[in-house]
This record gives sequence, structure tokens and C-alpha cells, in this order.
Amino acid sequence: MKNERHQAIASLIKKYRIRTQEELARKLQENGFEATQATVSRDIRQMNLKKTSEGGGGSYYTMAKEEVPLNGAYGNVLKESLVSVEAAMNLLVLKTHPGMAMAVAAAVDALALDEILGTIAGDDTVMAAAGTVEEAKRVQKRFREILSAK
Repeated sequence: MKNERHQAIASLIKKYRIRTQEELARKLQENGFEATQATVSRDIRQMNLKKTSEGGGGSYYTMAKEEVPLNGAYGNVLKESLVSVEAAMNLLVLKTHPGMAMAVAAAVDALALDEILGTIAGDDTVMAAAGTVEEAKRVQKRFREILSAK
């Protein structure tokens, strides 16, 4: 029953912007599940759901994305190929060694960072679009940490 409820929760939060535990419990009940606020709270914790800001002070539940560890193949690509990272408003400009931009873009995409909406790669430059200026600065800081760890 719990697995079915978890699948229902995943489906509901993909379909609707659910902002509260009570709203999630209500949606579950509408779909034939017995769910109290305590049950929903436990499910949220077990499923590792997180709140995503929608601007204007509101937030809603989303599935947490699995991050690729930086000690794997993609981490190595970033550590070895990334030369610099600069932010221009909500865009990040990632400079790479010649011929490595596609690999770096693939690594950035594989990280599945919530802040990054998408990447475009050339030969030695990757453009990564963040949702906001603040999100771009957070990602820039993380990539600069990778650069300083070389």
C-alpha cells in the first residue's frame, strides 16, 4: 500500500503544484488513499521530496533529483575540462579546454541541478541558463569550488 501511495504522490506532484501537506493528503484521499497529515509528512521524508520556490514567496513540492557524484565520470570531466565560469544575469558561461564543451554540457545536464534549465555547447564554451540571477550565482559558486579543488 505504501509503494502505491508513493507512486500516487509522485504522480500528483508532477501533475499539480501542491503547496502543503494538507493539500497533498486531500488529493490522495480524492484518489482513493487513506492519508492523514502525519502519513503524508512521513511519505515526504521517505521520498525525499523538497519544496521549490515559485517566486512571490510561494513554494510547492517536487521530486528531489539524484545528483551525479563529482567523483564519477562526469565529475572527472568537470574537474579536468572546466577552465572558468562566469555569470551574466541568469546565464552561466563555462569555458572549457578546446573540444570539451559537449562533454562538460553533458556533465552539467547529468548533475540535474534544479537551478539549470538547459545547456548549449560549442567547441570550448557552454552556455547554461539558470532560472534566476540568484540561482546562477549559486551554481557559479559550486563550479568555482570544483575549479579551486584542482
